[in-house]
Amino acid sequence: MSEREFESSSESSDEEGWLDTNSQDDEEPLAVTSLLDDRVFADATSMVAYCKEAHGFDFLAVRDRLSLDFYGSVKLINFVRRRVQDGLALPAEISAADFAGDEFLKPVLDNDAFIVSLDSLPEPQQQQGASTTQGDAGADAALPDSLEKENQELRSELESLARQFESYRLAVRETLDQRWGVDGESSAASQEVSSASDAKQKPKGESEDQGTSPAAGGTDYYFESYSHSDIHETMLKDAIRTDAYRDFIYGNKHLFAGKTVLDIGCGTGILSMFCAKAGAKLVIAVDRSEIINKARENIFHNGLSNQITCLKGLIEQVTLPVDKVDIIVSEWMGYALLYEAMLPSVLYARNKYLAPDGLLVPSHASVFIAPVSDSEYVCDSITFWRDVYGFDMKAMQAGIYDDARMLVMPEKTIAGSMSMFRHLDLHTVKVEDLVFTSDWTTTLSQETDSLDGFLVWFDIYFGTSRTSQIEPVDASSKTWLAAGKDRVAFTTGPFGKATHWMQCLLLDKEHSKPLKEADSREVSGQLSFVTADDNPRALTLRVKWEQSGRQREQSWNLR
Repeated sequence: MSEREFESSSESSDEEGWLDTNSQDDEEPLAVTSLLDDRVFADATSMVAYCKEAHGFDFLAVRDRLSLDFYGSVKLINFVRRRVQDGLALPAEISAADFAGDEFLKPVLDNDAFIVSLDSLPEPQQQQGASTTQGDAGADAALPDSLEKENQELRSELESLARQFESYRLAVRETLDQRWGVDGESSAASQEVSSASDAKQKPKGESEDQGTSPAAGGTDYYFESYSHSDIHETMLKDAIRTDAYRDFIYGNKHLFAGKTVLDIGCGTGILSMFCAKAGAKLVIAVDRSEIINKARENIFHNGLSNQITCLKGLIEQVTLPVDKVDIIVSEWMGYALLYEAMLPSVLYARNKYLAPDGLLVPSHASVFIAPVSDSEYVCDSITFWRDVYGFDMKAMQAGIYDDARMLVMPEKTIAGSMSMFRHLDLHTVKVEDLVFTSDWTTTLSQETDSLDGFLVWFDIYFGTSRTSQIEPVDASSKTWLAAGKDRVAFTTGPFGKATHWMQCLLLDKEHSKPLKEADSREVSGQLSFVTADDNPRALTLRVKWEQSGRQREQSWNLR
């Protein structure tokens, strides 16, 4: 495997002293989510009883009043869930017309355990039907002919519905593991997105051709990309990333014990569960993606439902059950740190919900730039097109320098000193600070014979208080870690183990020009992070630099 490839390890990252899980039964219990809130129950009957007692909604009464078959019951479930998801109140008296459309056959929750458990509920009019059977001879004899005929028709219809219910129930059990209501084209698109996320050859959570702004629909696509398991598997298997959060949380249980924690973009719920295991009194897990439904099940199966509350929606739109939180934990970082534009949401929550002495986890971030010289990579990726089996395919080079490249570069390709051009204290940084221009300076090594471009990466720090001293003078996470054995930080750069963030390579259009002996070894300039015009979640990186009195400027897109 190439040095530039990120190798996902399937081995457990648990180390001695950290393993803190309960053994699970061979057969996992059902996790039936309440129709009207985020409570989870082990069976459908308990959930229905809870909804009746706590919310005044009697599912069985509505089902029986409307004489719903299995199809109808499924539609009713999805109608109720959709109303609750949209923040709408249920009608005073639900009618069959409210959920007559076939669109209500598509589950609002993936693998909705309540639908699977419908046959465990009491049958419609079970007791009344038994009574009628015992005395039907005398009762029928007393009925007028017209009512007797109607009674017989109703019995036949009920038998037909029962058969229909059984057939459909079996079909659902066979197909519920698949995504309902998605046509072949959409399924193919979903598979393409999953594959793209897994390959990690394009920015996290986006397709190559995605240029739609969040306001114009790009946001829905962005969150849809996080509803698939592949991207979460990649992130969880990134031990540098996940171990850092775990080590900080478990290593500072005194900071979390009895506290209220907000987890923004909770994904599978792993950080929320770390916090709950560390003793947090309440963890509020928020995610806009459909992955929140899987997180809710993960939390239930690990016995943490009493500590963790899951909310689906944007942090700017959901209503938290508390006014303030003690800690905000989030894994918001994108490529080159700020790609994806998730940090503004964290800062919004910080300003609105974090207590005055509250803590952000992580607490600081730094971004670095360094010169790159890698003739082998340039030959393989750029000049390759000038001689492809004897044919000149220079047309394929069109736009080849316009986009930043996400990959893992070997340490030996770094051609000079690194320069930290931006340092963020997350407790004080403002949203407007995330679009910036910063100065940088580097010195090329003497053995460097060409400057092929620049490499950008970031380091992340976990301070134990708002006053933790993580200053630019520390230069890097490695330096900061060396100053204290209990400190937690990590780098995504070429001098540490590879992460799923990789590094951001900015190739110089004039890389082919060799350095002259008289050329200065000092290179200085400015680097700008600018939000892309056509997609607020994307970035444009603009570098101005000077060497030996010659000034250059070039821009790269990260989308």
